[in-house]
Order: sequence, then C-alpha cells, then structure tokens
Amino acid sequence: MKKVISLLMIGLFLSVASCSKEDDPLDNPVAINPNTNKQQTGSSSNYLLSDKKFKSMVIEVVYVAGFEPSSTAINNFVNFLTARTYKPNGISVIKRSIPSPGNSPYTDAEIISIEDANRTKYNNADEIAVWAFFTDGKSSKDTDTSVILGTAYRNTSFVIYEQTLQALSDSPFEPSRSLLETTVITHEFGHILGLTNLGTALQSNHEDAEHPKHCIEKTCLMYWSSETGGGISNMVSGGAAPQLDAQCIADLRANGGK
Repeated sequence: MKKVISLLMIGLFLSVASCSKEDDPLDNPVAINPNTNKQQTGSSSNYLLSDKKFKSMVIEVVYVAGFEPSSTAINNFVNFLTARTYKPNGISVIKRSIPSPGNSPYTDAEIISIEDANRTKYNNADEIAVWAFFTDGKSSKDTDTSVILGTAYRNTSFVIYEQTLQALSDSPFEPSRSLLETTVITHEFGHILGLTNLGTALQSNHEDAEHPKHCIEKTCLMYWSSETGGGISNMVSGGAAPQLDAQCIADLRANGGK
C-alpha cells in the first residue's frame, strides 16, 4: 500500500556553517568563497530575488547516475525562477551525474557531505550559484507512514529524493514524474527564496501556525498538507503544479523579486 505523504513532507534542516562579515565576497568582487553558500535557508533570499548584487544565476544540477530529473521539470524550474527573480544576465543550468555514494537512506549530514565533496559552483562577483542534488535513495527520516521528497537545507542548496519520487509517479492513478518533480523542486526553492516567513518578511498574516514556514492557503505551492489528507496527490490532481498564491508573491516582491 502506498505511503501517505503530507505535502512533500518538506523538511528544513539548517547548516551550522557560517561566515564572518570579513569572509563575504560581496565586499570583495574578485573573491569566491564557498562559505557564502553554506548559510541558513532563506538568508540569501534578497540576493536570489533581486539584481542588487547578482546579475545572473547558475544552477548546478547533480544527480546519481540513473536518477536524472526530467528536462521538463528543469525547464519548469527555470521558468519559475524567471517569473520571480531579477537576473538580467540570465539563468543557466549545468547538469552532470555522479556515481552512487552508496549511503541510502541518507541522513542530513550525509547530504551535506555529498554537496561539500561534489559542488563546483559558488557565488562570484556578479553570479549567484545554486546546488540541487537528486539522490538514488530515500531520506533517513522516512517512516512507515510518511516519506520526504525534498529538503531545502542551506541558503542555496536543496536535495530531491528522486528514487522516492519516482516510486510515487508515472503509474496508473499517480501523477506524472515531471509534474511531481516540478512541484517538489519549486516548493523547495520557495523555501530558499525565504517562504514562508523564512527570510522573506510576511506582508500579510498567512503563515500556517501548525506548520511553520508554510503558507496557510491550501491551493498555494507553499502549503503543507496534513498527513491524513490526500497529500501531494491532491495538490497536483488538476494536472498542473500548484502556483504561489497572491500573498506569497507579495512577500517576494517586497523582498526584491517580481
């Protein structure tokens, strides 16, 4: 029997890595310092949304061989970013595979270690870099009744548990894989953009008190569905990925986004 999923069962684990003011390459236009990409989720929301510091964005998509995300989902992700961020010099994507780390189920610490060992793109003078990792295994936080599909865990980093996602898609009565991938990826990046009340200030009272850092509106991309509800299957039942509601968009615009 299929496991029940709350809306993506999104978790947010925060890296303890930080950097001092002196280490910040924003004050040194020729420096590339990986520590600026190892901060708390949501803390770079304004830099991602606006063109105040960074005029372009590069997304480093790394996946375990055999678990590549669909081109449709990646294109939808770029379209999502284009619609909400100011990056006049463009948004680019680089993709590559790596061998299986062989650590499934993956702990939060293992996901961070994989990024640290394999990431090659970091912020530079005018380009902000994003890391997206697609695994060949499940999260160690999965239970007998619920699973995690993705987690935003640093200011420019997120993981998608692609093996789990594939097991829940592309079969009769299940959503298409690209639709499910699009929903999980954009939801996770919504957290990196500071939603909801995670670095991007609220312009109205729409944070879900029972599920902090998520929107209270049930049709919004940033909604957390309860475990006893239909979960993500209900969110994508119309055949399209859920969109940000007007309140979340207002938050992003007030923080420098479109």
